[in-house]
Amino acid sequence: MSDYHPTVPVAEQPGDQGVPLPAHEANYTPLTPLSFLSRSRDVYPERIALIHGQRTLTWQKVYQRCLASAARLAALGIRTGDVVAVIAPNIPALFELHFSVPLCGGILNAINTRLEASTIAYILEHGGARILFVDRDSTAVVREALTGLENPPRLISIDDIDAQGEPIIDVDYEQFVNSETTADGQLPEIDPDFAWRLPADEWQSIALNYTSGTTGKPKGVVYHHRGATLNALSNISGWHMGPHPVYLWTLPMFHCNGWCFPWSLAANAGTSVCLRTIDAQTIYQQIDAHGVTHFCGAPIILNFIINAGAEHVRPLKQPVHVMTAAAPPPASVLSKVESLGFRITHTYGLTETYGPAVMCAWQPQWNALPADEQARLKSRQGVRYQVLDGLEVMDPDTMTPVPRDGKTIGEVMFRGNILMRGYFRNTEANEEAFRGGWFHSGDLAIMDPDGYLRILDRSKDIIISGGENISSIEIEDVLYAHPAVLEVAVAARPDEKWGETPCAFVCLKQGESASEQQLINWCRDRLAHFKCPRTIVFRELPKTSTGKIQKFRLREWANALE
Repeated sequence: MSDYHPTVPVAEQPGDQGVPLPAHEANYTPLTPLSFLSRSRDVYPERIALIHGQRTLTWQKVYQRCLASAARLAALGIRTGDVVAVIAPNIPALFELHFSVPLCGGILNAINTRLEASTIAYILEHGGARILFVDRDSTAVVREALTGLENPPRLISIDDIDAQGEPIIDVDYEQFVNSETTADGQLPEIDPDFAWRLPADEWQSIALNYTSGTTGKPKGVVYHHRGATLNALSNISGWHMGPHPVYLWTLPMFHCNGWCFPWSLAANAGTSVCLRTIDAQTIYQQIDAHGVTHFCGAPIILNFIINAGAEHVRPLKQPVHVMTAAAPPPASVLSKVESLGFRITHTYGLTETYGPAVMCAWQPQWNALPADEQARLKSRQGVRYQVLDGLEVMDPDTMTPVPRDGKTIGEVMFRGNILMRGYFRNTEANEEAFRGGWFHSGDLAIMDPDGYLRILDRSKDIIISGGENISSIEIEDVLYAHPAVLEVAVAARPDEKWGETPCAFVCLKQGESASEQQLINWCRDRLAHFKCPRTIVFRELPKTSTGKIQKFRLREWANALE
């Protein structure tokens, strides 16, 4: 993968009297999150960086392991711009590879563990990974994916605790990071003089992440060191994390590089509590055992907490801060979670924005409002991250901002340093995405008078009934407030008279009941009647591995209804 180095004009500064002031090694270094790792090693060497089951690793030890891994990658021929892939759950190996791969100039491609073989094969072929680390639980699907690949990557097995599958190869990750072993000659010796260097340019690629591919082949999103650094720091300052948080990995680390939190946790010398599997019992156990202060996740994680069995719930010893994003959380869900002692911060972003790029920044005067009103305000997506230069809701045809009136719909557009370099090997998609000097998100929203963003829908998910635009999210919010509803998603159903009408797919809580008409009446009491669903379907909802509901499936189901 070649790296384009942009030419940045240097303006004359006032008072220079025509004498240039060039950058020097003493006053300019490229921004990179790799600097965070070395600082935590230097300043907090004995602090715990990783907890996994009964195992703990200090920042000193993590640095040593990452350096050894980087040296081994270099010995295997990985150079600047080469892609190294990994398919693994939230375990120490995946965390460490976020550092060791770029330490030798490589680009990390963390692959979704729930993908089918054909998509994994496409990602490996398209991204051109030279090495692939495989957790034992993914051995079978990776073997299938490798069948027929013209240029298969070199394989390294990750033999982690509690994994069920067989190793894909007998060379293991722990041997890989051990500088004293060559795994019986299967690994090259490590150069004892290996030393990592800062990237030559902060525009250099650090990660390759693939989108969900719900409308075709997944697109490869390329991150640079500058964006990763800035977003990692903005996570900390925007969330008021402070030093040494204890962070529970309920968010998949393969998703937007864990929203850049591996790098955030290196910046503030935090502790990562790793998890292979995620459920309510495990979440409460880990919070209680390790004094967890922060975790992230989609609204499905909030649902785990709300609906946890009484036998699993443990009183919180301190407030636990939760950052949620992916699907917009209903205000009723936020209110219930906060009543349990969790403190919610709502964020919004995309793979193309390194994860969160918008945050519902809390205003002190809102503390005096009733809980329901606070939850409503908190359910908005909010304002731009400190390191995002521009956030607007715009008419995509005229490229002008819509009025901030809380009702005029437009497309969310981004501009700034935490936008991807671009889609890998996809010139056409890049031209469309960056048209007019802004990144086009495809999300439809309104801007409230106070400048806070409110997402209404993806452009393809908006329901147009009788010429009226209907937000599926608005209907979902109302249905989520019903005491019997566990999960809900709304899609358009074709209609001869109206063109489309809302169709709600509902999963009820265990032991609860509600009829189709009861839920429709519930909506009619709270919404304009034209917005109410005409159809309710009771069934499990299809989700991605990050908890997002796959609305393209719902549209297919709605189209097939008689």
